[in-house]
Amino acid sequence: MILFHRKKTISKANSLCGFTDHHSHILFGVDDGIQTLSDSLSVLERYASLGVSTVWCTPHIMEDVPNSTSELRERFEELQAAWQGPVRLHLAAENMLDSLFEERLEARDLLPLGEMGNHLLVETSFYNPPMDLYHLLERIKSKGFYPVMAHPERYMYMSEHDYKRLHDMSVKFQLNLPSLAGAYGSTVRSKAQWLLRHGYYSISGSDLHRPRMVDTILSAPSSAALTTLLSSSL
Repeated sequence: MILFHRKKTISKANSLCGFTDHHSHILFGVDDGIQTLSDSLSVLERYASLGVSTVWCTPHIMEDVPNSTSELRERFEELQAAWQGPVRLHLAAENMLDSLFEERLEARDLLPLGEMGNHLLVETSFYNPPMDLYHLLERIKSKGFYPVMAHPERYMYMSEHDYKRLHDMSVKFQLNLPSLAGAYGSTVRSKAQWLLRHGYYSISGSDLHRPRMVDTILSAPSSAALTTLLSSSL
């Protein structure tokens, strides 16, 4: 069975029409993503031309980038005030599973993902999991949130067994679209294809840090499974 069309790309399939980007670093000047308001607006204008419906701004929150909830909300309000286009904007966060996250989880000082506000986008180091990964994910669930693992295909320490265990725990997975375009190498691309083929992804996102990443996303190969995923939202 051919999963991906070799010549049909996301661009040619017009697959981003109606798309909800669940993971982006479009909110300017708060992390290693977009740095200026003008670049944020440029990306959003490009998204509008492609028919993108909704963008979740998910800036990093981690010990090295300890963005406060109040500061992020204030910056998000600046972006909302400046953006006059049709793409709807929401604010959440990409939470590193570290000590700072555990403190904020206990205090419920969080920026959740999804229309119902009951999902948390989380990540780990690409090379090593936190010592208590599975226990921490269960704690998230005990607080009334569904954990969503950002770009699981990029975690070098994860095997097919790990993905199955997480999936069986009802942890949701978010695909980084540049992974399918080979932006992070062939190993990550192969893992993304495997996860997509097995139906493990619940949502997708751009993880966009620079305006040029839009072109990378558009170059990714299309497939029926990807088209279905692109229409999914929380």
